[in-house]
Amino acid sequence: MFTPSGQHISAQGTGRYAPSPSGDLHLGNLRTALYAWLLARSTGRRFVLRIEDLDRVQEGSARRQLDDLASLGIDWDDEPLVQSKRTHAYDEAVRELRAKGLVYECFCTRREIQEAASAPHGAPGAYPGTCRQLTDEQRAEKALDRPAALRLRAEVSQWTVCDLFAGRYTDAVDDMVLVRNDGRAAYNLAVVVDDAHQGIDQVVRGDDLLSSTPRQSYLAHLLGLGDIEYAHVPLALNRDGKRLAKRDGAVTMARLRDAGLSCADIARLIAQSMPLRPVRTSTGPHLPETAQQMLEVFSPDAISHDPWTVLDPLMESSCAAC
Repeated sequence: MFTPSGQHISAQGTGRYAPSPSGDLHLGNLRTALYAWLLARSTGRRFVLRIEDLDRVQEGSARRQLDDLASLGIDWDDEPLVQSKRTHAYDEAVRELRAKGLVYECFCTRREIQEAASAPHGAPGAYPGTCRQLTDEQRAEKALDRPAALRLRAEVSQWTVCDLFAGRYTDAVDDMVLVRNDGRAAYNLAVVVDDAHQGIDQVVRGDDLLSSTPRQSYLAHLLGLGDIEYAHVPLALNRDGKRLAKRDGAVTMARLRDAGLSCADIARLIAQSMPLRPVRTSTGPHLPETAQQMLEVFSPDAISHDPWTVLDPLMESSCAAC
């Protein structure tokens, strides 16, 4: 059984939030972070953070992200884990899979994969197995032109997971990339290994990631890692019905504060979107203004399963204050 070095599993379980430091968090990110914190704390779990910095990193954004989370009242146990310092753990997992005959080299370009997937009978987005049966001579020849990525030799075509909101969910499993051709661990490998290392048994994230969950669960199964309780929550969308992004205007903490909103205003705005009922205080009932106040009235059975369409945060905040 693969056991990441230093693994610590809390007796009461652990939830997490794992942002990528590619820029400031927007309202949708903050809302998902609050969902993750609320579901963990309301079930007596520990809560940890992870900085997923294997891809593009914007200087200083990790620190700003932590500050924004703290400003809403989100707290966490342990120091945030930094993925770029975990190369040895990813290598160890690949060695175990390779020893089982479940790893092979792939020399395909992104364009070649897309063209194969668009061919008749091609599964959209799935790797068609082009390099699965290459001979040693063929691999050596292809290696002269480009470095190889490492792929999982999947032994199933689909896998089923259980999600708190989606129920039993089945989706395709293909020969996913484990290590990119630049030598860096791919997301699906890193997230599985790090969840085990941090003792995660509850994963809360946006429902756009639901389709990738069977792959990750299958990979965890191959590595002999524990089961995870998943909860995929609805996204925040812009007025065009697309996933909210920083380019949509005043949707980050910094820009909202520049526009005159306080952290309490922003918390009320998010609480209204969930929706959460008012808390009662000495000054009268009002929507929660901190993560702790949200916890007082939070129930997973009461949250909306519809996406939150963010039209004008400044106007919505004014309504949330009423």
